[in-house]
Amino acid sequence: MNIKKQEVMANPRNPLAITLDVWRAIFLREALDRLFDMRAAWFWLLMEPVMHIGFITALFTVVRLHRIAGADTTVWIIVGMLAFFLFRRTGIQVMYAVDCNSPMFAYRQVRPFDTAIVRGGLEGFLMVLVSAIILVAASLLGHDVIPADLIQVVVALLGLWLFGVGYGLVSSVLMALVPETEHILKILMLPLYLISGVIMPIGSIPQPYQDWLMFNPISHGLELVRQAYSPYYHAAPSTSMAYLYGWALVSILLGLMLYRRFDLKLVTQ
Repeated sequence: MNIKKQEVMANPRNPLAITLDVWRAIFLREALDRLFDMRAAWFWLLMEPVMHIGFITALFTVVRLHRIAGADTTVWIIVGMLAFFLFRRTGIQVMYAVDCNSPMFAYRQVRPFDTAIVRGGLEGFLMVLVSAIILVAASLLGHDVIPADLIQVVVALLGLWLFGVGYGLVSSVLMALVPETEHILKILMLPLYLISGVIMPIGSIPQPYQDWLMFNPISHGLELVRQAYSPYYHAAPSTSMAYLYGWALVSILLGLMLYRRFDLKLVTQ
């Protein structure tokens, strides 16, 4: 036993190995909690976007709208809805990462940022699986779900995911400092759903309102994903990948600075 202790002391584990082990443990804990916390939790992960997509698609079918700005209406709704859900779910999960993992801070190796980044990564992974299932189902129903520019789809979705992580990091610190902001942040998701172009093409909005809506980086992400799926889709002229990534990187950097500044507050709240 003494020999083993001496070996461990002589060969201490490097910080990277410790961090990866911590992330692995948190990932497994979060995955089990996310999928089996309540009865059929995994089922509702899939059904929430399916119900949104089904309702909006049925509504557009009733008004006989088969193409939107040159794109297949059903595919337009699916990819836009899934892209928005990627941002929303990531943001919400990261926002509550500290609250849901507070007992783990008893271990000095676990810091608030670890729980946030792992939660964001898990949600991104789950949304990839959910999106794949929905797109395969749409393909079986006769819709062309193969994107014209796969690289742009991946880059745009990555930008939305990064923005979701940054949004969640900043929001979680705001909630720790001013608990009342939780209600504001919850309410904020509904107007974001309506003004981000999830259920309406931004390009069809008249000026100057179109430019106002394009201040929202989520709108850029959705337009880029839809544009990559259909080369005939008429995206808003001001759509910019750089604008989306600018917001994503600034929000993440701001979130990291806030986490570092209020680390003790997040642990002891």
